[in-house]
Amino acid sequence: MNDEIITEIRAIKDAIGEKFNYDLRALFEDIKRGEAELQAAGVQLISPPPNPASLLNSALQRTRFARR
Repeated sequence: MNDEIITEIRAIKDAIGEKFNYDLRALFEDIKRGEAELQAAGVQLISPPPNPASLLNSALQRTRFARR
């Protein structure tokens, strides 16, 4: 099956992999560096909740995990 969205996502994934020589540690360090730059610029980053299951009645959980 040829889906252009899947094809585009795979191309992006491959480009990111090549950029970091498929080194997950280097990718993680780049993400952390980017977060530090955002925080230095005054952007407030919000950590994910420690127990997402406790948020079952939140609007986010109802939207994100809607049962079909």
